[in-house]
Amino acid sequence: MIKSELVTILTDANPHLYQRDVECIVNTVFNEIATALTRGERVELRGFGAFSVKKRPARIGRNPRTGEPVSVSEKHVPFFKTGKELRDRLNDKKREEENGAAPDASASPTF
Repeated sequence: MIKSELVTILTDANPHLYQRDVECIVNTVFNEIATALTRGERVELRGFGAFSVKKRPARIGRNPRTGEPVSVSEKHVPFFKTGKELRDRLNDKKREEENGAAPDASASPTF
């Protein structure tokens, strides 16, 4: 799913909202998550997961073509850890598909 598909789904689910308003809401949520990560904060969405930033220290790498040592600078990378509810929902769905049964939508939590 891409952002425009998310906006369309939310607009269809909330006909009292204009598409431009839903777009603004989605962009604001994503911008706030990115801003918090930039400040080094952790963003947790209960049942869905948590975004955080991990620091990778500077190291000496290798150029794959020549094999020469190359200095790789310190980096900060985004990290996402799934929440228990999302993990359970994904695993229950896979288990039901393996058994040939259709997933039960009522048993899964909604986000």
